[in-house]
Amino acid sequence: MEVIEITDQELDAQLAAHPKAIIKYYADWCGACKLFNPKFKRLANDERFSDVVFLNVNAENNPEARGKAGVSNLPSFAIVEGGQFKETIFTSKEEIVVELLGKLN
Repeated sequence: MEVIEITDQELDAQLAAHPKAIIKYYADWCGACKLFNPKFKRLANDERFSDVVFLNVNAENNPEARGKAGVSNLPSFAIVEGGQFKETIFTSKEEIVVELLGKLN
């Protein structure tokens, strides 16, 4: 599945359309965020996570989406299930993101 770039205006519709989601919060100036992009794309195409939608949110331009996840550092990742934010973490380690994805039922 592709990684979908979304804005504040699109967040609720995407979460309503997909029961399971992971959101990566980034900023254009964030080097660690840029380095994680290929890893996030690879995870989005991983068969283990075929039922999860992968969303990208520019944290600087989308304060509403950032606030819903309580993001204070970048890159951050939030998992959402049934429209409810379950957990948000700050990391640049792929194995930590894989563990987070494993918490989606």
